[in-house]
Amino acid sequence: MKIAIIGAGNGGQTMAGHLSMMGFEVSLYDIDVEKMDALRKRGNIQLEGCLQGYGKIECFTTDIKEAVAGAEIIMVTTVANAHRAVAKSLTPYLVDGQIIVLNPGRTCGALVFKQALKQEGCTVRIYLAEAQTLVYACRVIENGHVNVIGIKDEVLLSGLPAKDTDYILEKLNPIFPCFQKTENVLTTSLENIGAMFHPCVLLFNAATIERNEMFWFYRDMTDQVAEFIEKFDAERLAVGKAYGVDLLSVREWIKFAYKDTQGETLRERMRNNPAYHDIKSPSTIFTRQLTEDIPTGVLPIMELGKAAGVATPLLNSMVNICEALLNMDLHTSGRSLKNLGLEGMSKAQILNYITHEA
Repeated sequence: MKIAIIGAGNGGQTMAGHLSMMGFEVSLYDIDVEKMDALRKRGNIQLEGCLQGYGKIECFTTDIKEAVAGAEIIMVTTVANAHRAVAKSLTPYLVDGQIIVLNPGRTCGALVFKQALKQEGCTVRIYLAEAQTLVYACRVIENGHVNVIGIKDEVLLSGLPAKDTDYILEKLNPIFPCFQKTENVLTTSLENIGAMFHPCVLLFNAATIERNEMFWFYRDMTDQVAEFIEKFDAERLAVGKAYGVDLLSVREWIKFAYKDTQGETLRERMRNNPAYHDIKSPSTIFTRQLTEDIPTGVLPIMELGKAAGVATPLLNSMVNICEALLNMDLHTSGRSLKNLGLEGMSKAQILNYITHEA
């Protein structure tokens, strides 16, 4: 079986190496010519840490047509901000029966992807799904050499529409048994835990980052910041409840994703999670934890809350404060109801669309 990986960042290189080690034919695509040249010269990807070995990659390419030709499964591992562009680039080369998985979808990634395919006139029968998070906690040491810090025991996954989920998991579970069925993409979308952690940690450490003072992103978390994150997260839980989705709290999710993590409080669990132990702070506030997690994570949760009549004052404040801090417009191109194709829909109409009609 051929599997195409779209995006050669931390997750893409890890997944490509891992799949190759499992015996699959793997093609790895990225738009970065210099990166792909470096990977092509190596010819393989070395994994260390939780996974150890070398994965020989059949094809390193900057040609998306070459990457997906003959692929039964297409794993998209790009940043969430690129989902729309990836969908548009893929449209001419997709064929009936291909499975496309967003790893992860962040919040409403599959809706963005589906809308872009429709806008480009895609008529083939593909199966689209989004995962709630990336399977791996990983960091590229250098191109072609990755440290795999941790592997999640369970990762929620849903098809769009939800009626396709069983078929998709039938194909995926022999490869990734960690993927677990969930009701619909509102679950995977609203379980975007990174959108709860990342902006809060970044915002409350902005001055430290700008002074170039390194800290450990998760294990240096303080009690007050951890308590704020749980208040911030309570608004996400309220949005989920309004749509009939029983979500895990941030504290519960750590134990769900990493079974061996010890501790009772959120702060204790963040400090004791070995997969998070060595993750350092970013070197700038202009980082994906804000520039991606706000428009593709916090904003759509806020927008879904608006459609369901749920007040989200902390989520709203986070978006507005980060826009002012970064001097960036995070609304216009973000995942608003309009950009998701959900504008004007009632809560019931949204639920029907993601379950049956998409």
